[in-house]
Amino acid sequence: MMLSSYPLWWLALPVLLLPVWWHRQKRQRLKAEPLATARFLPSAAPEQLRVWRWRDRLLLLVRCLMLVTLIAWLAATIFPWRGDTVLLDAGVDKAWAEQQITAAGMSAAQRIELPPNGLQWLRQHERDWRPSARLLIVARGEQIAMPARVPPFSHQVELRTKLPPAAAPTAAASAAPAGPLRGGHHIVLAGAQEQGAAWRSLLAAFARAGDGAERYTLAAEPATATELIIWESPSAPPANWRAPHWWLAAPSPAFPELANASTLNINGLTLKYADSPRGRLWTSDAFPPRDADTARALYEAWQQLSPAPAPAYPMPSQTLGGTRSALPAITDAKPAAWLALVLLALFLLERILSHARRS
Repeated sequence: MMLSSYPLWWLALPVLLLPVWWHRQKRQRLKAEPLATARFLPSAAPEQLRVWRWRDRLLLLVRCLMLVTLIAWLAATIFPWRGDTVLLDAGVDKAWAEQQITAAGMSAAQRIELPPNGLQWLRQHERDWRPSARLLIVARGEQIAMPARVPPFSHQVELRTKLPPAAAPTAAASAAPAGPLRGGHHIVLAGAQEQGAAWRSLLAAFARAGDGAERYTLAAEPATATELIIWESPSAPPANWRAPHWWLAAPSPAFPELANASTLNINGLTLKYADSPRGRLWTSDAFPPRDADTARALYEAWQQLSPAPAPAYPMPSQTLGGTRSALPAITDAKPAAWLALVLLALFLLERILSHARRS
């Protein structure tokens, strides 16, 4: 049994039409017979006649088999193509992440978003990286749990995580990106006169998109349980207002921190955020959503940025040394070297038949 490592190569099967088209396009020169009276006629260049009939069927079969074998070999063979790479958690603090990437000397490395279960995903796809590639994972501590046994890697994987302060869980929660608000959370909708209805519709849509419960309590002033303040006014809010997250419809002079805001592109939306003494400030041209598609995209973006429940033992920063001497084998897959030999044999046979036809 042979398994495909890159099954998308099989989408190239329509290339088999090329040799078929080529063999159907053969032209045959018209035979010219000399006549005694032809000297009185004007000279004309020889013509060709397109003959629509099958020719050299054996050669056509060999060429088709050669293409099928080539596609099968590419589908079963893995070519490492990735170089130095940073797997970056989309919700990690950008300033801290840039410091870690620079300190690791990976500023010029390719960056990809860290998928869920990052260590397991990396182990399954490690074949994509060249042997000399360096791997760096930058993430929030709550995104990677300490496994009972660290997966073995062929490459050296450096893990840098930002652990929340153990003594200040509320501060740690405010440092995480905004996520879907959970059961019965308190929201302040202030300074929103004309847009108040739009924000209320958005929160109602969020509730229906979640578990269907009315999970959002709207108020005019913040309290101890307030987790989000939606601010629509260009004026400054009261000095004593605090919340882990603020949604601002547009940058305002009242929030100078937004002048140095970081940008996050996710789910087709562009979000800007900055930390301030009042809490984390979020702004976007999508605030408030003006149609159902934008509201759905915003909800999905918040779902993706929502931190998972913090594991009991978050994984600290460490370097995972390459303990495997070879890349992991694909389960139940046989080596594809025999396909390369078949391809070579078919190529030699195709050259012999082509030469014999011309002779």
